[in-house]
Amino acid sequence: MATVLSVSGSPSASSRTGRLLRHLDQRLTAQGHEVIPLDVRTIPAEALLGADFRHPAIVEATALFARADGVVVGTPVYKASYSGVLKALLDLLPQYALTGKTVLPLATGGSTAHVLALDYALRPVLNSMGAAHIVQGWFTLDKDITAHEDGTVTVAPATAEALGQVVDQFSAALGRTPYLAAAS
Repeated sequence: MATVLSVSGSPSASSRTGRLLRHLDQRLTAQGHEVIPLDVRTIPAEALLGADFRHPAIVEATALFARADGVVVGTPVYKASYSGVLKALLDLLPQYALTGKTVLPLATGGSTAHVLALDYALRPVLNSMGAAHIVQGWFTLDKDITAHEDGTVTVAPATAEALGQVVDQFSAALGRTPYLAAAS
């Protein structure tokens, strides 16, 4: 099947966003995809904030994006936008790093007031990076994600069902998106 890069844009090691992504990774793996997790918070701050394009962690992240057929981008919403660490990484990737790729944007937050962050903050950036197909994203309320001490999560039933449908649509789209070579 496809290679999927699952990117957590949370700066926190114990974030609900990261745990939710790893939970969804299991569904994609069960569908036959190779899933590669990437937690942006593990990239050294000096590389991200110093815009060190040659830092080994940035070079590796760039290679992971290039290798992927599809990308899941998950972020907590802060002040009506995606996280700063995610922004820092996206700024260091090549301009058209998402060319030919299917992308699933996901966000988590404490209030439904932030639901539009997906469409008004994250989606335009992903589009500008050349994504071939950005599937319908999903915003999950923090209260619908219960993180357990063993690292697992429980998702509220209605939210779990909706997320399952979104992930399944992304999975199906991976098989239909034609590769678009960068024009040059």
